[in-house]
Amino acid sequence: MNGADGQHVSRAAVVADTDAERMALITAALSTVGFDVFPASNASSLAVQLEHHAPEVIVLENSLAHGLRSPGVPVLLLLDAGEAVDLEEVEAWRVVDYVINPVRADELVHRVETLIGRSRERSRSRGEIEALRESLRNVSSAIRETNDPQLIADHVVRGFGEALGMDHVWFATFRDERVPSIRAQWNRPGAAHLPAKLGDSEATIVEVANRLWTEADVLAVADHGAEPDSKITKALHEWSDELSPVSSVLLPVGEGASALGIILLSTVENRHDWTRPEIALMQHVAGNVAHGLIQGHLISAQQRVLHQLRQLDKAKTDFLATVNHELRTPLTSITAYLDMIRDGSGGPVPEGIDKMLDVIARNSDRLRRLIEDMLTVSMQDGSNLDLKPVDLDKLLQVVVATLRPLAESRHISVYFTEASEDIEVTADEAKLEQVFTNIVANAIKFTPEGGRVGITSALSAGEDGGRAALVRVADTGLGIPEHDLPHIFTRFYRASNATSAAVPGSGLGLAIAHDIVSRHMGRLNLDSTLGSGTTVSVELPVGGP
Repeated sequence: MNGADGQHVSRAAVVADTDAERMALITAALSTVGFDVFPASNASSLAVQLEHHAPEVIVLENSLAHGLRSPGVPVLLLLDAGEAVDLEEVEAWRVVDYVINPVRADELVHRVETLIGRSRERSRSRGEIEALRESLRNVSSAIRETNDPQLIADHVVRGFGEALGMDHVWFATFRDERVPSIRAQWNRPGAAHLPAKLGDSEATIVEVANRLWTEADVLAVADHGAEPDSKITKALHEWSDELSPVSSVLLPVGEGASALGIILLSTVENRHDWTRPEIALMQHVAGNVAHGLIQGHLISAQQRVLHQLRQLDKAKTDFLATVNHELRTPLTSITAYLDMIRDGSGGPVPEGIDKMLDVIARNSDRLRRLIEDMLTVSMQDGSNLDLKPVDLDKLLQVVVATLRPLAESRHISVYFTEASEDIEVTADEAKLEQVFTNIVANAIKFTPEGGRVGITSALSAGEDGGRAALVRVADTGLGIPEHDLPHIFTRFYRASNATSAAVPGSGLGLAIAHDIVSRHMGRLNLDSTLGSGTTVSVELPVGGP
């Protein structure tokens, strides 16, 4: 054998034979065509030769073959007429041939060269499959990295086209609620584009795809010229005048009981003999495509629903802001004229009318608080926190002083026990005052006459290990039914016993408090026993959000 520079390149061959005369003949024949021959006359010397040399071929007497592990190179067996072969061992060696005694030199050389050629072709094919596997692995990775159905389709047509050396790759989904309508194609530079739709051929293509999907198979045609009258050849010609395929494969994309799309790969110049490993790799990628399309379609649907919910939430917020404005204006006039009447601006107030005015004032105040709560809800998501150092105990004293008249009117005792050390938190003071006003007002409102509301403050360890301020508001009120507890921080939700007891309220107080505390990166917890009372705990990080 000659190398590229014309120099002789020797090749190694191990010959294991107990017949000395045949060994000499084989050695001479192989040496003549450029082999360095390393002889072995028994199993142990064979093992030594294989350990020290890397032969391109092994010529082996059958009696010495037993126990030989796969050598990784082609093996030519020397057999006597009628001699049996251990097929299980031979299968493990992959590339094997045999000659029958008596051995002729020319036949032996021919068999050896053929074996080596087959081995090289096998290695080349294995290398090509590995390269294809790597290319299609990259396609699958690209598919898994996106939830965009169109991008998934673009990845697969380009990946198949470039990896397999195709002229056209075309992909379409069928009418199927599991996936969106998708069309994608890749064409070799200079090649004509294929139609975007299946047209009149759709029924035939869908039928073929569903049959292939059911059978877990593909329709591979190596030479359309040899099958000009086949159903698929006619369908492809009817579908596109631009497509005159030499070779093609129809690959179904499906999930469950039916196909949801089809991938067409075709060459128009060179014949492509489809191999089983190629088809298996393409089917694997098609499975990833189906999964990606279904998942992407579901995610897109969820995103559309989320967008619609956000639009509805914005519309609700805008509506609340408008309603607040429209309610606030007449309420301002009502309270202004009420104050004037009480001040005597319209003359003396007749006896007995004072109580009526008190009712008007009380309900006007309730309406004002409801409007303020609704306005807070409508602005909650978009407003910024005005953070600054806040003396928590002083703030709680202000809240208690403000609500004490309400408590006294209901004969309820309100106690505030300050912390043993000063507590200063970084927070929005106005919003924190609203939080504790809502919580304490709720406690007073839901506590029967003669009951108690206790407020305590303290420093504690936060969840993250830092210092936190802890405020507890405990009452001896109605308590909350257990089935209402999971919903108690939902806007406009009211506990069932509050409704049945005709306790006034909008269901916004605790929802607003919970939102504000969450925006301060704090926690608001509620512990309640029906008939015994409720304890609301607010934990705020000292350093602020």
